[in-house]
Amino acid sequence: MTFSDQINEYNQTLVGDHNFRWGYLGEQLSRSGHDVETLLQQLAAFQVAIPSWALGTGGTRFGRFPAGGEPRSLEEKIEDVGIIHALNRSSGAISLHIPWDIPHDYAAIRQLLQANDLIIDSVNSNTFQDQSGQPLSYKFGSLCHTDADVRQQAVEHNIQVAEYGQKLGDECKTLTVWLSDGSDFPGQHHFRRAYQRTLESLQTIYNALPPDWTMLIEYKPYEPHFYSMLIPDWGTSLRLSEGCGARAQVLVDLGHHLPNTNIEQIVARLLHFGRLGGFHFNGSMYGDDDLTTGSIKPFQLFLIFCELVQAAQDAVVRNPPVAYMIDASHNLKDPIEDLLQSVQNILTAYAKALLVDTDALFDAQEANDAVRAEEVLRDAFMTDVRALVAEAIRRQGGALDPIGLYRHLSIRQQRIDTRGKLAVATGL
Repeated sequence: MTFSDQINEYNQTLVGDHNFRWGYLGEQLSRSGHDVETLLQQLAAFQVAIPSWALGTGGTRFGRFPAGGEPRSLEEKIEDVGIIHALNRSSGAISLHIPWDIPHDYAAIRQLLQANDLIIDSVNSNTFQDQSGQPLSYKFGSLCHTDADVRQQAVEHNIQVAEYGQKLGDECKTLTVWLSDGSDFPGQHHFRRAYQRTLESLQTIYNALPPDWTMLIEYKPYEPHFYSMLIPDWGTSLRLSEGCGARAQVLVDLGHHLPNTNIEQIVARLLHFGRLGGFHFNGSMYGDDDLTTGSIKPFQLFLIFCELVQAAQDAVVRNPPVAYMIDASHNLKDPIEDLLQSVQNILTAYAKALLVDTDALFDAQEANDAVRAEEVLRDAFMTDVRALVAEAIRRQGGALDPIGLYRHLSIRQQRIDTRGKLAVATGL
C-alpha cells in the first residue's frame, strides 16, 4: 500500500465528522459573502518551507535529549520533509543550511527531491560558527571583522553557498544571511566602521549572485552578543538591503524582537517600502525561544497575516513575493510533530486573515471607530476555520488530521527502527 493509499484510508475514518463540520462552516462562510472555492484555492497554494536543521531535537547549553531516529544525512532529512509534505501538502520546499547540509551527489539529491515532490527554495550561510579546518576564526565577527582576510573568507563562503544552491535546481534563488557579529563590551566595536565594513561585504556578495537571485538580510537585537548586535533591528537591515540593491530584502524572524514589539507594524512598514523578503516563523515567550509557531501569541500571528493579505489586495503595494519558512527548535516535542503543528497554525492564521471584512475594517478606520475596527478583526479571528484548512489539505491529497495519521502509522518508531535510537540529526 502506498503512502497516498494510507492517507486515503485514514481519511475515510474521519470523513463523516469532517463533512458535518465542513458543511456547517462552508454554509456559514457563504452566508457571510465569502467565495468558499477561492478560499480553498488560496490555502492550497500557500507553502511554508521546512528548514533542514529543524528535523532533529533541539536543546540548550544545559543539555539535549534526542528523540531517536533523527536524520543523519541530507538524504534522510529530505525523506522526513517528504513525510511532512505528504501529510499536509503545504511544505513542498526545503531551506538548506551550509555547511551542515552540503550535497555530495547533486543528481541523486535532485532525484530524491523529485520523488518526494519537493524543491530546495533557499540556502543559508553560516559565519556564526568556526568549522573544522577553517583557517581564520569568526570569534570577533565575520563580515564586520577588522581583518580584511576574515571578511574575505566570510564573503567567499556566502558566494559558495549560493553556488551550491544553483546546482540543486532552478527553484533555488534565495540566499539568507544572518550574522552573529556584534560586541560584548563597551568600546569593543567602532559602531560606524563595523557597519560600513558589513555593508561593503554584503555588496560584494550581492554583486556576485546570479541576477535572478534574492539576498535576505536577517536582524536580531541580542544574542550571541549582549552589548551590541551588528544588525539589531529591521531599520538596520533595511538600510543594508537598500545599500545593496533591489534584490536585497529584509527577513523577519518572529523570535528576533524585544518583548512586546509590534511586529505587524514592522511587516506593514516593510511591505510599504517593498522590502519584505521573507519570514522565519516560530513562537516566542521571553526571547528567541523558537517555540511552535502560534503557540504563544496566536492573535499576533493573525494580525501579521492581516497585513500580508491586505497588502496582497492593494495595487499600490509593490512588494515581491514573500518567502515563508519555519525556524524553530524542538527541545521536547517530536520534531516532525512540532513542524506539522506549526504549519497547521500558520494555515489557520492565514485562513482567518482571509475572512476579515476589509471594507468594513477600512470604513471603521476612516471613521476613527476603534471599537468597530477591533470587532471586525475579532469576528474573523474567533471563527473556527479548522474544517476549512482540513478541506484544503484533503483536496490536495493530504491527511485530514496530519498528526493523527503520523501517530497512527508510528512513523517515529519506524525511524528509530531504521536509523537507531541514538541517531542524532546533523548540523545542530
